[in-house]
This record gives sequence, C-alpha cells and structure tokens, in this order.
Amino acid sequence: MEYVYAAMLLHTTGQEINEANVKKVLDASGAEVDDARIKALIAALEDVDIDEAIEKTALTAAAPAAAGAAPAAAEAPEEEEEEEEESEEEKEEEAAAGLGALFG
Repeated sequence: MEYVYAAMLLHTTGQEINEANVKKVLDASGAEVDDARIKALIAALEDVDIDEAIEKTALTAAAPAAAGAAPAAAEAPEEEEEEEEESEEEKEEEAAAGLGALFG
C-alpha cells in the first residue's frame, strides 16, 4: 500500500510519478523498496487519470453514506454517535479498497 501512497503524495504535490520519484519517497519514509513493485505501479498508472479515479472513488463512498443518514436520524444520540464512527470507518475502508483496486 505504501507504493500507492507514494504515488498519491507525488500526484498531490504536482511531481511526476515515475520510478525514481516513487523510490525517493519510499526511501525517505524508511520503507523497504522493491523495484519490481515500483515498475508494476508505474505501468498500472500509465493510462490512469488519477484525479478522475479519486473523484469516482469519493462519489462511490459518499452514496452509501447518504443513503444511511436518514435512518440514523431517528435513533438515540448515543447510538447515532457510534453509528457515525462506524460509518466513517466503513467509508475509509471502502475508499482504501477502491484505490487499491485502481492501482493494483
């Protein structure tokens, strides 16, 4: 997963996502670097519009949350807080799973 994070960090900062830059990010983070995984990541991202992929992932994660918001309003406040925490965790897991599928 750290390889995808490195690519996302480079994208966010406007840097080119290439083997050398991904390796620099991973080295700086102290992660073990596998050149074959870096090459596979770069190849997988070759034809991917990352902004579009992020937007699709955000929309996919937001739709189930919006559908579940109405029933939660009828519950007691304590139950609502617990469910919101679970919902946020589910969103994060879904987003991570979506990004993992996008980037291999």
